[in-house]
Amino acid sequence: MNFDIALLLIQDGLTNGAIYALLALAILLVFAVSRVLYVPQGEFVAFGALTLATLQQAKVPGTAYLVAGIGAVAMVVELVAALRERRRQGLASSALLYVVIPTALLGLAVWLAPQKPPLLVQVLLTLALVVPLGPMTYRLAVQPIANASVLVLLFVAVAVHYALMGLGLVFFGAEGWRTPSFVSAQVALGPMTASAQSLLVIAASAILIVALWQFFGRTLWGKALRATAMNRTGARLVGIPTEASGRLAFTLAALFGAFSGVLIAPFTTIYYDSGFLVALKGFVGAVIGGMTSYPLAALGAVLVGLLESFASFYASAFKEVIVFSLLIPVLLWRSLMSRHVEEEHDE
Repeated sequence: MNFDIALLLIQDGLTNGAIYALLALAILLVFAVSRVLYVPQGEFVAFGALTLATLQQAKVPGTAYLVAGIGAVAMVVELVAALRERRRQGLASSALLYVVIPTALLGLAVWLAPQKPPLLVQVLLTLALVVPLGPMTYRLAVQPIANASVLVLLFVAVAVHYALMGLGLVFFGAEGWRTPSFVSAQVALGPMTASAQSLLVIAASAILIVALWQFFGRTLWGKALRATAMNRTGARLVGIPTEASGRLAFTLAALFGAFSGVLIAPFTTIYYDSGFLVALKGFVGAVIGGMTSYPLAALGAVLVGLLESFASFYASAFKEVIVFSLLIPVLLWRSLMSRHVEEEHDE
């Protein structure tokens, strides 16, 4: 390996690491707020990439029908719960979230997709179609059992993963899709030449991470999420609606996943089941952060990207094994250095 090859591998590692950092933060956010180890995070990556690729083919993406269908199911569940509890409060907002917005998005996609709008419009429409699946997933799968044990929540997350993956196969098919590069220029950075597409990915990821940091520190909802993550029972006692916090956490996770899918679509061919492996590498970064520290999770994800890049050069057949083997010393170190804390139970 010479210096030029090392620079190319570093560039590739930083690009992948930026994507993994977004996913690591999303997984960490959902786990901190709802105690759900969010296995389906990868499906939002795949849905984001496949939705954008379909729009670039001037076709209506399956996500438009999927979000309308899941929204209808979520509304039925909400109506049944309202009848059981004999309440009307919240039905209007639920109808807006689960019926009106998905139906409007379906109509917008049917009207706009054949016109092949500009790239920015396609990206925004992709995010608008995929992100609502986050709160819908929370309403259907997590909210009814929010007080269950972590193990039960993990089983439910795995079930949601397989359900969404199967729906991805139904709505997108088994063929892979890839989008053209957003930008094709080359940028000279001192001794190396970087692709503008890679710099765009790194910059976009950094902006989104900084925006999340500002959201946590400067907004009321961000502080509510932090309070819920620290102590769910205490947050509820001071008037913070933990259900709304969970819904917001799942929405942000869907946003990060869909945006990651948009960013990686020009780099690799994405299939309906490709997102799981990508999100799993983000999970490794989150574990390096101890599932508690957002900065450490982001740095751990970048480390995973760099390790994957160099492993693909030296032993491409074993790069996945090398990356996931990083979990063993990290978990061993964490288990030796941390004390056991009893799981919090809600009464």
